Amino acid sequence: MNASRPLPLFLALVLAAVVYVLLTSRGLPPVVASHFDGAGAANGFMRRGFYIGFMLAFVAGLPLLVVGLSTFLFRRPHAKLGIPNQAYWLAPDRRQETVDFLCQHMARFGSLLLLLLCFSHGLVVRANAQLPPRLSSSWFIGGLVVFFVLTLVWAGALLVRFRKMPREGG
Repeated sequence: MNASRPLPLFLALVLAAVVYVLLTSRGLPPVVASHFDGAGAANGFMRRGFYIGFMLAFVAGLPLLVVGLSTFLFRRPHAKLGIPNQAYWLAPDRRQETVDFLCQHMARFGSLLLLLLCFSHGLVVRANAQLPPRLSSSWFIGGLVVFFVLTLVWAGALLVRFRKMPREGG
C-alpha cells in the first residue's frame, strides 16, 4: 500500500479547484447572487471580484486548514489521538505508521470537502446564469446527502482500521 498517495492527490485537487473557480467565475455578472433561501431564491449578493476572492479562499483555504491543522496536531510527539486500541496502534514501533495513516486519511476527507465546495460553487455559477438567479435546491440537497454518506463511509473506514488488530504471528 502506498500511504503517500492521498496527500499529493489532495494538493493537486486544491490546485485544480483554484483553476476551476477562476475559469468558471469569468462569466459571472458584476453582482453575483451568492446566498439563496430554502426555495432557491437569491437573497444575498456580492460584487464579482469579492465573490471570486471569497470562493478561492473558502474552496482552497478550508480544506487546506482542515488537513494542515490535523496533520500538524497528529504529528506532535505527545498528541492524544482518540482512536480505538491506542495502546497497540500508538506503541513506539507503530506510532509513525499510525500517524502517517491518519494524515493521509484526513487528506481523503479534505479532498471530499473540496469536491463539495466546488460542487456548491458550480451550482452558484449555474444559478447566476438565470434571470432571476435561482439555485437548484434539489441538486444542493443531493450534493449534501452524497457528502454526508461519503463522510460516514470515510469515518467507518477509520473505525474499521483501528478496531481490528492484526493477529500476533500472522
